[in-house]
This record gives sequence, C-alpha cells and structure tokens, in this order.
Amino acid sequence: MLKDGKVFVIPCSGIGKALGTVGRAAMYEVVEKLRPNEATTVCLPLLTIRDEAVLKLARNNSCISVDGCPFQCARKNIESSKGKLVASFVVTDVLRENRGLKPEGVTELGPKGLKLASILAEKIAGRIDEINNNR
Repeated sequence: MLKDGKVFVIPCSGIGKALGTVGRAAMYEVVEKLRPNEATTVCLPLLTIRDEAVLKLARNNSCISVDGCPFQCARKNIESSKGKLVASFVVTDVLRENRGLKPEGVTELGPKGLKLASILAEKIAGRIDEINNNR
C-alpha cells in the first residue's frame, strides 16, 4: 500500500466524459512528472466503497480533489469519508479561464485538451508546493 506523507491527488472517475479525462491527465502529469516525490493518488472508487486502507490514507494525508464537472464527486467523496481535503479543482473552472482549449474527445484530448490538462496540472503542483511549505 502507498506510504503516508505525500499529498493525495484524487480525480473523479468521469468515465466517458472529456473533462473527466482532462482531470485524470492532469493528475498523472502531477504524480508522474511534476511532483512525483511529493504527490500520489488513490482510486476514487476504493474511497467510495470505504476501503479501510484508502480511508486511513485519505484521513491522515492532505488530499486534493480534481473534478471534471460541477457535481464534484471526488470532493464530496473525500469529505464524506472524513478525508483531509486541502484543495479542490474543477476542470470546468479552468476551461472557463481558457475557453480556446476545449478537448477534442474523450479518448483523444488533442493538443488543446492536453494543454488544458497541463495548465490544471501546474495549478495542482503549485498548491502542493504551498501545502509542503506550510508543513
């Protein structure tokens, strides 16, 4: 199981939705490229079904939700699980700030969708830096 001490970036499932794919792409960019030593992730469905190991991680570590739409399922699941939510990002908000970067589709985001994911990833990485600077 994953170790405590990292910031958990938890995206919505958003399967079949382009903005859910953008959120997951941003999460992967953060945990694999931008902040691999400071951030990790867990599967949202494991949190939703109240997997004990995942609950413990969410409650003992800072969590950032990444939601594709305003329903904010990831944020709500972290909160209902009594996870330590420290930040929440919604892809639709980032798209509103970058209207020209609409993803092309669900499976292939295209250059604009990938750029949108990178902008979101930078925002998430910046928040992780703030969290770590305040520890």
